[in-house]
Amino acid sequence: MTPFIAEIVGTFLLMVLGCGVNANVSLQKTYGNGSGWIVITTGWAFAVFTGVVVAGPYSGAHINPAVSIGLAVAGKFPWSEVPSYILAQFIGAMFAAFCIWLVNRDHFSATEDGDTKRGVFCTAPAIPNTFVNLFSELLGTFVLVFSVLFFTDAMLTTDNTIIGLGSLGALPVSLIVWGIGLSLGGTTGYAINPARDLGPRIVHSLLPLQNKSNNNWGYSWIPVVGPILGAALAAWSAILLQ
Repeated sequence: MTPFIAEIVGTFLLMVLGCGVNANVSLQKTYGNGSGWIVITTGWAFAVFTGVVVAGPYSGAHINPAVSIGLAVAGKFPWSEVPSYILAQFIGAMFAAFCIWLVNRDHFSATEDGDTKRGVFCTAPAIPNTFVNLFSELLGTFVLVFSVLFFTDAMLTTDNTIIGLGSLGALPVSLIVWGIGLSLGGTTGYAINPARDLGPRIVHSLLPLQNKSNNNWGYSWIPVVGPILGAALAAWSAILLQ
C-alpha cells in the first residue's frame, strides 16, 4: 500500500466511523438516537484509532491536513509530499461521507431538521462568534499536534528482541482526540481537521436530501483555517521547547 492509498484508506476509516457515530446519535429512528456527547466523542476516538492502525505503517497515518502541515513546519515531514497527502485525505473523507448517507438514507428521510442532517457531515458553532470559534479550533488542534510532536517510539531492542506496542501504538493519539472532544469540543464540535469538515460539507451540498439546510459556507472557513493555524503554532512551540 502506497502512502497516498494509505491516507485515503485511513481517512476513510476515520470518517466513516466518525460521521457514522454522528448519524447514529443524531438521526431519527436509529438505535443510538439521543445517546449524547459521550457516545459521539468516544466514537470519534475509536475512529481515530482505527484509521491510525491501518494507515500508520504505510504513511504515518496523518489522516488530517493539519497534522501533515504541522509536521512539515516542524521539519519532520517533507513539504513536497504535503499536497498529495491532503488530496488523499479529502478523497477518503468525501467517500466516507457519501457512504454514511447511503447507509442512513432512511434515517435522513425520517429526520425533519435540516441542521441535524448537516451536522452528520460537518461542524457548526454552538454559539456563533467568529473570533472565539476560530480560537476554539486553533486551540484544539494545537493540543493534538503539539502532543503528537512529543510522541516517542514505544519499541525497545534488546538482544535482537523487539518489544513494543504494535498496533496499540495508535492508542495515545486516540486518547488525545477523546480528551479534546470531552474538554474542548462543546463550542464548535471540534473539527480539528480541515478534511474532516470541508470534505463532507461539500458532499452534503451535493446530496439529494429532503428539507436540507444550507451548507453554512460563511462558517466553513473556520474549521479549515483554525486547525492549520493551531498546527503551525504547535510546531513552532515544539521547536522552541525541544
